[in-house]
Amino acid sequence: MSERSPAPGGLALVEALVNTLDIESGADALDTPDGRAPLGITETELPLSRALRESLRAALLAHAGHPPHREVTPLGELLAQAPLYVAVDPSDGSAALTPAGSAPLLSRIAAAVATALVEGTWMRLKACEADTCHWAYYDRSPAGRGRWCSMQVCGARAKMRRYRAKDK
Repeated sequence: MSERSPAPGGLALVEALVNTLDIESGADALDTPDGRAPLGITETELPLSRALRESLRAALLAHAGHPPHREVTPLGELLAQAPLYVAVDPSDGSAALTPAGSAPLLSRIAAAVATALVEGTWMRLKACEADTCHWAYYDRSPAGRGRWCSMQVCGARAKMRRYRAKDK
């Protein structure tokens, strides 16, 4: 939906997962093996992946100042189940939060969220305020007050609705 460039770093994974569902059409990329492959999701991980996607969407809506789109498992509860460890590079002593084991999606998302939180970018990942969209986007506006994934589509629709409502 969005003409915006992908979110930076690990937030691109979060954005990609949230955007696997087109709310307007109902098309869910996780329904097919080809749609799951880029995210490394197996069929057995589908229920958790969908719950994670909707919990992330609720958090991204909150970043934009909007209530959750529906009742979801709190994101913190899901991320608390993610096995992570701190990897320290022996050559330079740098450290990074890393998924433990085979790096299931939940652990990769938890590491991405934690890293973005430290980098100060987590709150810039938002969900479009349009009820028929809720597409994830990274808000690069100077003030961090972006409202729509696309000014040309969702923003234009919202402005047109306000204009028509004013005429009534």
